[in-house]
Amino acid sequence: MNEEVMDHGRRRFLTTAATIVGGAGAIAGAVPFISTMTPSARARAIGAPVEVDIGGLQPGELRRVKWQGKPVWILRRDEAELATLPELDGEVRDPSSEKEQQPTYAQNEHRSIKPEYLIVVGLCTHLGCSPTYVPQAEADAHGLPSTWKGGFFCPCHGSRFDLAGRVFKDVPAPANLLVPPHQYLSESRVLIGDDSAVNT
Repeated sequence: MNEEVMDHGRRRFLTTAATIVGGAGAIAGAVPFISTMTPSARARAIGAPVEVDIGGLQPGELRRVKWQGKPVWILRRDEAELATLPELDGEVRDPSSEKEQQPTYAQNEHRSIKPEYLIVVGLCTHLGCSPTYVPQAEADAHGLPSTWKGGFFCPCHGSRFDLAGRVFKDVPAPANLLVPPHQYLSESRVLIGDDSAVNT
């Protein structure tokens, strides 16, 4: 009788010990697997907002930066270039920027927070090629019509976008260039990838 009680206690102890050791092994095995699901520091940095100094950007100058592995263009436009935008309303596919290619605060004639600065993702909305910035004075060199007022030209399939990143009607690209979320931190600094402080 006494041996049966001891044997039962020993069995319970061994079962409990085996359960604890097995559970610890399962947790130890799961930790590396779960840690692979957490993005690395490099991956987090790629998706992080990018702060850009635009203080020295001159009218007609284009600055290129990377955000989330994509090219982002910041173009400073002058008054004469902004004045051409309404003239092209009849030639572009989405003149009022009604498609969701920009945040609501950039759903205006110039597709930006500040009229002089255009900020767009530099990828053609046709097949993702990277168009070329072509000022009005360089239209001939790219085989563009004499009516070209400046903008972006994708030589891969001939898509054209105006100085607000609006796509022309007679080209393969279906939509305007994408405006990324952004906000101004000061007169000379812009944060691309975060618009949490923008009043919409």
